[in-house]
Amino acid sequence: MRVNRAWLGLGLLMLPTFLVALDTTALLLALPRLSADLGASDVEQLWISDGYGFTVAGLVITMGTLGDRIGRRRLLMTGAGAFAVLSVVAAFAVDPLMLIVTRALLGVAGATLAPSTLALITGLFSDDRRRGRAIAIWATCQFVGGALGPVLAGVLLQYFWWGSVFLVSVPAMVLLLVAGPVLLPESRSERAGRLDPASVALSLAAVLPVIYGIKQLAVGSAPAAPGIALAAGAGVGVLFVRRQLRLEAPLLDLRLLRSRPLTAVLVGLVLAGMAMAGTGLLVTQYLQDVLGHSPAASAVLFAPMGLGVAAGTLAAPSLAGRMRQTTAIAGGLALSAVGGLLLSFAGGAHALPLVISGITVLALGTGPLFALGTGLVVGSVPPERAGSAASMSETGNYFGGSLGFALLGVLAAVVYRSRTHGTSDSLAGAVAAGHRLPAGQGAEVLRTARAAFTAALHVTGAVAAAIFAFLAVLTLVLSRPAPRPAAAPVPEYETTRS
Repeated sequence: MRVNRAWLGLGLLMLPTFLVALDTTALLLALPRLSADLGASDVEQLWISDGYGFTVAGLVITMGTLGDRIGRRRLLMTGAGAFAVLSVVAAFAVDPLMLIVTRALLGVAGATLAPSTLALITGLFSDDRRRGRAIAIWATCQFVGGALGPVLAGVLLQYFWWGSVFLVSVPAMVLLLVAGPVLLPESRSERAGRLDPASVALSLAAVLPVIYGIKQLAVGSAPAAPGIALAAGAGVGVLFVRRQLRLEAPLLDLRLLRSRPLTAVLVGLVLAGMAMAGTGLLVTQYLQDVLGHSPAASAVLFAPMGLGVAAGTLAAPSLAGRMRQTTAIAGGLALSAVGGLLLSFAGGAHALPLVISGITVLALGTGPLFALGTGLVVGSVPPERAGSAASMSETGNYFGGSLGFALLGVLAAVVYRSRTHGTSDSLAGAVAAGHRLPAGQGAEVLRTARAAFTAALHVTGAVAAAIFAFLAVLTLVLSRPAPRPAAAPVPEYETTRS
């Protein structure tokens, strides 16, 4: 009976795990229609898409510590209730600012869910083998949820307005609130760490000005304000690092980065998440506004990316049984680089096959990293520090995805604006303007905008390929054992005496 209840509890915990990841990417397909309805500018679109993920990434470790203190189930229930209410508010947002603020608050609620689910799963299963299987299911659900977010959004957009993308999470959160107290035991740590509000504030104060500065530079604003923002963010980042190295129980244990395999995996999780999110952002818009597919058709065409992640994740344990885990990860990353190159050649009559092949191969290759990475992170540190290492892994996942929306999204915007000679801020705006103009003039606007966006996709694909190739090499290099210092030569007189 206990085992059945444990597996039912695991099934219940899959809901917030899936939805928090899904909410990070679900707006990819909704962004064109949402932008047109709310009149969101190019920079506002980026804040709408990545504000949620950055908030989750910045607060997930803090919320894990809070759950240790007040109870993981209590924190999970509180976060689920807030997530449901804020999802309704986001669905009926009336302007871009309202949606940006609500998305940030959704990130706060989402940050309470991610660490609570993993901690509760660990408590549900006392047997190591079943616990390992449950954690593997949890990890697969998280990554597949992020990859399938645009697919579900596309299906909803075919029949409903863009706000339905937010409302889909409400029934699941209500079910969690009802069944959670019955199926999930309360748990807390007797040795919970102390919350450090200063570290939380410093981490957010370091990241947000940097992202703001990058976004403002992308839209061609005067360089003074973005430069000040970038310098301020970098300065606060230095203060954050110094504080973490001084504290006995830091918010982010940067000393763990002394482990070479741990460093390789964490860098891989951040950069691979960035490359996947950035290419996903471009491909979903390319399918709709360049190739002209409906949201539902675009969702079906984008599904191979989610299926590729799932297949790669499921195949990873088998690969690890035949070769070293780091070799399997590096080989997968090299395969992902090939997928990025395919995207960089998409266009003309073969555009659709190249795009579908590109996202499938790219996603398939990331499977070993996502499936085996957390195990390598936890296994590379002493048992008493495994919790801190796992928290860093979770932060890397969300931060990487949000960084992809921000940095690669900005890069694509720069390429797009340069190819349109500054006459268009976004592809969605150009499509809307093209439909309002006379036939000949509208056709020319659409042709120019679509050619510019295709160029942006090519650049993004090439950058993604370079990122994955770099990670493959980095993984192989850092997975080698550190060279041992040579033994000091024995003095000749000692040899003689012996």
